[in-house]
Amino acid sequence: MRAYDIIYKKRNGEKLTKKEINFMINGFVDGSIPDYQMSAFTMAVFFKGMDFEETVELTFAMVNSGEMYELNGLPYPSADKHSTGGVGDKISIPLVPIVTTYDIIVPMMSGRGLGHTGGTLDKLESIPGFQVNFEKDDFFKLLKENKTAMIGQSRDIAPADKKLYALRDVTATVDSMPLITASIMSKKIAEGAKNYIFDVKYGSGAFMKDRKSAEKLAEYLKKVAKIANRNGDYILSDMNTPLGNTIGNRLEIIESIEILKGNGPKDVKNLTERLAARMLVLAGIFSNDNDAINDIQKKYKTGVYIEQFRKIIEAQKGNSRVLDDYDIMPAAKKQFHYKANSSGKIIKEDALQFGLAALATGAGREKKEDDVDHSTGIELIRKEGERIEKNEDILIIHYNDENKLKNALTYLEKGLVIE
Repeated sequence: MRAYDIIYKKRNGEKLTKKEINFMINGFVDGSIPDYQMSAFTMAVFFKGMDFEETVELTFAMVNSGEMYELNGLPYPSADKHSTGGVGDKISIPLVPIVTTYDIIVPMMSGRGLGHTGGTLDKLESIPGFQVNFEKDDFFKLLKENKTAMIGQSRDIAPADKKLYALRDVTATVDSMPLITASIMSKKIAEGAKNYIFDVKYGSGAFMKDRKSAEKLAEYLKKVAKIANRNGDYILSDMNTPLGNTIGNRLEIIESIEILKGNGPKDVKNLTERLAARMLVLAGIFSNDNDAINDIQKKYKTGVYIEQFRKIIEAQKGNSRVLDDYDIMPAAKKQFHYKANSSGKIIKEDALQFGLAALATGAGREKKEDDVDHSTGIELIRKEGERIEKNEDILIIHYNDENKLKNALTYLEKGLVIE
């Protein structure tokens, strides 16, 4: 069997066998299949697709490339959440402290920025000292102590996905339904949680551009979860415009902390509560979403969510002073105030263009080896649908490099429309 023949077969739109899919995944992990052949393979899948059976085989080939964790020995039920990626989507950061104040284990293995979308790990690393790289023993220690571990994939969890994730990011093969499904579910199945809620985005800033495609992906995720004997459910959410008021790592951490204090933008707060409620219902803590949301909302003023996040930060070697003093996170050296050139109504803040603008400031990666600038990003002063007067601030760009600012402005000019 040769990688060339399998690539050729998929390029021609033919269905692959379990054996062929396993050959590609195992060869990529052990190094016998190089990056350039796997890039060709993912591009063939991107254009020709995979049916559901192939997608399931790809998922389990990636699961079986590493170890599967068992959480049965822990004292509480387990649940996890996954977003398909968006612009300004920082939901995991406030959600985990909220959910784990209830008796639920949340093994939150997250990813880094992918294309124009931000990554939870990059955001968490804005907090000075915060560590996201832990192996199995420390992972279970964190779960026992804090009911969560907000970490990256350990070396033994779906190593095929970890390699493939980085490759897809820089080869324009991110938004492929089979590849997205296999990537998400291989990690989730291997990490051991029994209940999942999927936040499946649709719109210009999402990988699924329309609601119908998002629903199809959501159903794929739910079906694969069932095959793996897990409970799965989903929420479809709009990503035509950025979520919240910030895009960029440091800025999104600040917004997340404000949510835990009971403040922050309504759209972020509402989606966080909806997803948290669904996790609590799936895990058997509440019988319905409304009761769960009501209970969640009562606790903001008690400070219990902030204290839980403090424990998580300290357990992962971060500086918890960040909860009280945002200035301990290095800020960008410069700010550009983007002003309205006319009065009117903001009818468009395109999530894709705004995500690309944040990427241009250095907040994301264009190549897999790129470093992320945690200090840069975009702060939205006015949101889509609001009226604005001439010369008022629409947004503020936080930046360190003049050339990067120029690149960011070109994307913003495409993505912003005032009527």
